[in-house]
Amino acid sequence: MRDLSIPAVFSSLPSQGSSMTDSIMSKAATMEIPINSNGDTGTLPEDDGLEQAAQIQWRLDEKDLQQVMVSGPNLNETSIVSGGYGGATEGIIPTSSIKGPAIRVNPKNLGISRIPAPGQGPSMHHSGSGSSAGADDAARGVAVEKFDIMKKWGLNTYKCTKQMISERFGRGSRTVDLELEAQIDVLRDTKRKYENVLRLARALTNHFYSMVQTQHALGDTFADLSQKSPELRDEFGYNAETQKLLCRNGETLLGAINFFVSSINTLVNKTMEDTLMTIKMYENARLEFDAYRADLEELNMGPRDAATLARIDTAQQQYQIHKEKYERLRSDVTIKLKFLEENKVKVMHKQLLLFHNAISAYFAGNQQQLEQTLKQFNIKLKPPGEDKPSWLEEQ
Repeated sequence: MRDLSIPAVFSSLPSQGSSMTDSIMSKAATMEIPINSNGDTGTLPEDDGLEQAAQIQWRLDEKDLQQVMVSGPNLNETSIVSGGYGGATEGIIPTSSIKGPAIRVNPKNLGISRIPAPGQGPSMHHSGSGSSAGADDAARGVAVEKFDIMKKWGLNTYKCTKQMISERFGRGSRTVDLELEAQIDVLRDTKRKYENVLRLARALTNHFYSMVQTQHALGDTFADLSQKSPELRDEFGYNAETQKLLCRNGETLLGAINFFVSSINTLVNKTMEDTLMTIKMYENARLEFDAYRADLEELNMGPRDAATLARIDTAQQQYQIHKEKYERLRSDVTIKLKFLEENKVKVMHKQLLLFHNAISAYFAGNQQQLEQTLKQFNIKLKPPGEDKPSWLEEQ
């Protein structure tokens, strides 16, 4: 057995450069040192270079390991095992005990333009981040505005509901304009009565239309029988002429009644309804005005500290705003009621005269007067078959 002591090994090392040492280590990395079961070494190869490499591998000092760590990958989470693949446990060197400069990688080699420092955000896409921040601010502003609207609406609803309940139970006072309230009641009663007139006039139109259609069919039947019954030709003939004349006069009367129904419908469901919508807005404004008035009166009856004075100022402003709104709508209602009354008298005078003259002329059998009535009120009858849909509309 040769002497494998460390001094002997180093004394027998050739004085070549580092390239020689690297080649020897690369060969030694693939070798294994057999160990017998009794702990003695077996027969070693006779190659002096391999024996020296096995000993040099165990003599790598800490400085050389640090140099390897600097030039190699970061091994902070691993360990270095000396002696190849089968090294002993005491040959493990934890990397946490190795001190040296950190590994630095050139970002240009990885295609990264810039790595932000710790605590700094990415420096790319400044315009995108700015636009997103502006969008967030706009969305936040819209949300705050909606919240304020909902808050005001909820507060206003609460005050109006409280005022309404107080009025229902006789605990709260309300502002009343006796003259205006009387006019509003008259208008609502008039509208109900005119709606009844409109309903009856439509029923009369439907019934009379059915009668005219029946007269038309009866006249056609009489005319047909006049042709097929020689013994009763004259009797069937003049009855057919009478029914056709009544049918023609009935169509003229239907034109007058339809014009009457259309005018009453416009007066009731458009003119009066528009005025009633303004009245509804006026009543809501009156309720809001009384609610804020009661709130201001309640605050004035309380203590006069700094917080209460601020609330009184706010309540005074809200009271003034709703007072102006209430007075403006009250003026609008007064004006609309006046114009509605004038318009109603003018329209009903014309329509009632038309209805009377047309009905009288029809049942008197005065065809000339009936036609003159329609000309007087500029009523144009639709030609026969105009109401029938065209063949394109039937498709």
